Amino acid sequence: MQADGKVVDGSLLGDANGVEPAPGRVKESGKWQKPRFSRKALMKCCLVKWIIASTQPQDKDSSDSDLELSTVRHQPEGLDQLQAQTKFTRKELQSLYRGFKNECPSGMVDEETFKSIYSQFFPQGDASTYAHFLFNAFDIDRNGSIRFEDFVIGLSVLLRGSVTEKLNWAFNLYDINKDGYITKEEMLAIMKSIYDMMGRYTYPCVRDEAPSEHVDKFFQKMDKNRDGVVTIEEFIETCQKDENIMNSMQLFENVI
Repeated sequence: MQADGKVVDGSLLGDANGVEPAPGRVKESGKWQKPRFSRKALMKCCLVKWIIASTQPQDKDSSDSDLELSTVRHQPEGLDQLQAQTKFTRKELQSLYRGFKNECPSGMVDEETFKSIYSQFFPQGDASTYAHFLFNAFDIDRNGSIRFEDFVIGLSVLLRGSVTEKLNWAFNLYDINKDGYITKEEMLAIMKSIYDMMGRYTYPCVRDEAPSEHVDKFFQKMDKNRDGVVTIEEFIETCQKDENIMNSMQLFENVI
């Protein structure tokens, strides 16, 4: 399958630098390294592409001292505060907000918008379920809409956060009902939604039973005390100690 011009291989994994491995390519080292997201890698993010594509040429100087605000239902916090809370530069935040405002004049993004974004970037698969889960992970207040602040803070963690920050975010994604635990059913639901979106069209083809086998293997390693659920501590400890799991946890980084 091609997602926005990219060939996605059967592993569903990018390498440590945010570059998809070519089919048959073997990494020089089996060691997992913290991804280093360059500006080029940042632009591969579906959500960032969606935002930047909506940015219109500006008549004003790009060095404006603060975010340009219009009369909207929700206005973001000051640029300085957002810059302190994220790892984006001032110019990046300005570009992200201009695009966000163009697409979402109300200052809020809803779930249908997420579904629309992912259906555009993964037209050969069914992205609706994955978009639903991803939206819920961004929707911190659980009110059905995402403020620009929450949106950009989440992107910052995913694209430029530390390993621990990314693992905490991943745990939140897999913890569908937000009760502080991950069940095997929750992990399978997330994994299946990703395969539904892109896995069936990868090269080589992914078998239908692959998501279940994938989850069985991971859950057995993560559920240390065999109580049927995975805690945040078990999740982080297992991921950090197991290269294969850590690599697979990068999966969601390729589909954000």
